[in-house]
Amino acid sequence: MAAAVRTGEVFPVELADHYLARIERLNEQVGAYVTVTAERARDEARQAEKAVQDAADPAELPPLHGVPVPVKDLNMVAGVPFTLGSRVYAGLTGFADDNVVTRLRRAGSVLLGKSSAPEFGLPCYTEGDVAPPARTPWDLSRSAGGSSGGAAAAVASGLAPVAQGSDGGGSIRIPSSVCGLFGIKPTRGRISHGPIVPELFGLSTNGPIARTVGDAALLLDVMAGPMPGDLYAAPPVEGTFASYAERPPGRLRIARSREPALPDAVVHPDCVAAYEAASELLVELGHEVVDMPPVFGPDLVPHFETLWAVMATITPVPDGDEHLLQPLTHWLRARGEATTAPQVLQAHAVLQGALRAAFPVMDGFDAILHPTLAQPPAPIGYFHDQEPVENFERQKRFTPFCAMYNISGQPAVTVPLHWNEDGLPIGIMLAGRLGGEGTLISLSAQLEEARPWIGRTPDIWTA
Repeated sequence: MAAAVRTGEVFPVELADHYLARIERLNEQVGAYVTVTAERARDEARQAEKAVQDAADPAELPPLHGVPVPVKDLNMVAGVPFTLGSRVYAGLTGFADDNVVTRLRRAGSVLLGKSSAPEFGLPCYTEGDVAPPARTPWDLSRSAGGSSGGAAAAVASGLAPVAQGSDGGGSIRIPSSVCGLFGIKPTRGRISHGPIVPELFGLSTNGPIARTVGDAALLLDVMAGPMPGDLYAAPPVEGTFASYAERPPGRLRIARSREPALPDAVVHPDCVAAYEAASELLVELGHEVVDMPPVFGPDLVPHFETLWAVMATITPVPDGDEHLLQPLTHWLRARGEATTAPQVLQAHAVLQGALRAAFPVMDGFDAILHPTLAQPPAPIGYFHDQEPVENFERQKRFTPFCAMYNISGQPAVTVPLHWNEDGLPIGIMLAGRLGGEGTLISLSAQLEEARPWIGRTPDIWTA
């Protein structure tokens, strides 16, 4: 699209109108957007169109010039409603741009709106009181995952070409997997998390959701880079991430594991099948694939839960508005508020100690293969309709693989290589060394070439 805009083959207003028309027609079915900025999108598209006409050399225009990109409703955009998925913030308008939004704007993108997210981004599904449930277009009775569920539903349903998401415990990889998309959780510090939201514990990062590896790599290039005040810095990368999508990865040493750290999590046969098929394909492509010894055990799970509950307390809730919170949010915040400072520091210290033992093992491999999730896409209400304790336990059993790489800060991607007999997408996850996004992108592009998925689209794609 960006190339077509530069050559005049496609006009930015045409693109904006195309997606806005699809949003108007289909958003109620898939629950992708909580706010649609139609007037702003058309205005930005008109400005982008004029810039093409006035440019001495259109090739010098920004990389996403005129391309529509939605922003997740956990990220602030100045002048646009900002709900954080909660009734508590139903009347708030953004008063600044998040750093990632600033970078998207500098890249020339056009804002279609804010994609739906669950309350404060805490659950692995996107349901609540602020917007309709986000649904995977592969089966509209099933969840699009979370917390970037609206972003993934938008891209998978053809309501956006790519989307920005964020990931604190799997929130890019989970919805990308259940929606049949490619998603990247970058290395900690690769993308600035400021200026409004604190980088508590370094668990969360922004990242791209796309239909192809090349599109995601380009979006990562646009979003990446430090900003003043950032607490973490990612190792530098040679060249652009987009260039890695064009490079063969060479022969890699790849570890694999489908043993979840959660003792009562059972990996569904469909997820095992996707994992085994990916293992076979990697060997077929010439890579060495070996089983990885356990590096994270069940003893670490309570410590991550401690940090997650404390994170739930960071978003301020005015006195008297607690009754507006979702039951799960209220329960998590109560756990967090009951946690003492020494308990937080102890949890952090235990996890850091485990990482110091794990990195020498993990760094012996170029990539690590897991199932992205332990189950196929879940029905709407499977988590949300339960009492908080059961809700949380179901979430843990659904996604026992993702959070370990938020703890470690390593990059991880989910690749849409497999669909089960019911036509539901089942992703596989690849994690890399710190700073190793380039290797993961090269490897994923090789997998994409060997087993192309771009031709697979849900029925709603042609609606």
